[in-house]
Amino acid sequence: MIKNKKTKWTVRVLLLVGTVISLYFVPWLLVKAWILPLPYTIQEQADEAIGHGFDGMIVYVDQAGKPPQYVASGWHNRESKIPANPHALFKIASISKLYDAVAVTKLVSDGRLSLDKTLADYLPELMGRIENADKITLRLMIQHRSGMPNFTDTPNFWAAPTQSYEESLALILDKPANFEPGEDYEYCNTNYLLINKIMDDVLGYPNFEFIREEIIAPLNLKNTYVSLSEVNMDEVMSGYHVGHPFDLKADEHGMLATAEDVGTFLRALNDGSLFAPGEQEIYASIYEYEHGGWVPGYQSFAKYHKDLDAVTIEFYSTTDSKLYNWNLSEIINNRIVKILKRQKADENI
Repeated sequence: MIKNKKTKWTVRVLLLVGTVISLYFVPWLLVKAWILPLPYTIQEQADEAIGHGFDGMIVYVDQAGKPPQYVASGWHNRESKIPANPHALFKIASISKLYDAVAVTKLVSDGRLSLDKTLADYLPELMGRIENADKITLRLMIQHRSGMPNFTDTPNFWAAPTQSYEESLALILDKPANFEPGEDYEYCNTNYLLINKIMDDVLGYPNFEFIREEIIAPLNLKNTYVSLSEVNMDEVMSGYHVGHPFDLKADEHGMLATAEDVGTFLRALNDGSLFAPGEQEIYASIYEYEHGGWVPGYQSFAKYHKDLDAVTIEFYSTTDSKLYNWNLSEIINNRIVKILKRQKADENI
């Protein structure tokens, strides 16, 4: 306990100075987005997000007992002045890992994969090329606990992204491990690069066909695709990166879907209707039930809120290298949830 008044005053001054210094290093836009009065509707919040600098935003809300909400603001295409469309296709980036994890779950349940087999068991050619290949299990790869280097962390990777499995893998071959398998956690895209290769080899065909048969078709997802080659480009929302002058829509970065399709998938994932008997227990032991995604020009978030029995999907079509926009997105996402909670409370009055 501080008893001396002078000491107390000194501590308060130091705390105040520390607070001021910390705020100096926080972009004021984030502070502004956080402290602004909360709008009453999600549409107003999306419009506010555009005011903060996003070129376009899509929100989808599926709340039990209510009609789905489809919200859009800003531009679908900035150059052509086409307004944002809540049903547009969007690059969902790492949200696709949820689909991969479900596919692995189903293959494990069928006995075609084992969570305890190692990278060396499935891809023996990587022995001696990836450190600890004989210790890294499929389970550890799914959980980002393998210790392998992340190929997308290669300097300037996003300036010229790799286009194939071989090119991506070459970026981390013969590199030292970041930690011993199972000893730590580090989000790593190399894990899922290899998981997809393992699934392809076990199936004998591209694993997205398995995902289409086992996940997309049963859920009647009409707007979920593996690549740009499958879609009408006019239906894809444009993406922009701060400091880059051009639309990034034509860059290939994997899966695309509408917010509604992602929301339908996420609800089925969380309520268990996506799984056959025994599969949900497997999935719960290996991966999470929500995800975010980032590639240049595209940020995406998919989350289930148990207390509201609501799925929220948010798409933002502007990114930046310092990830200020990512932090700004998370503030906006939290405000959307607050709006839903306030609306629920008002209904109960």
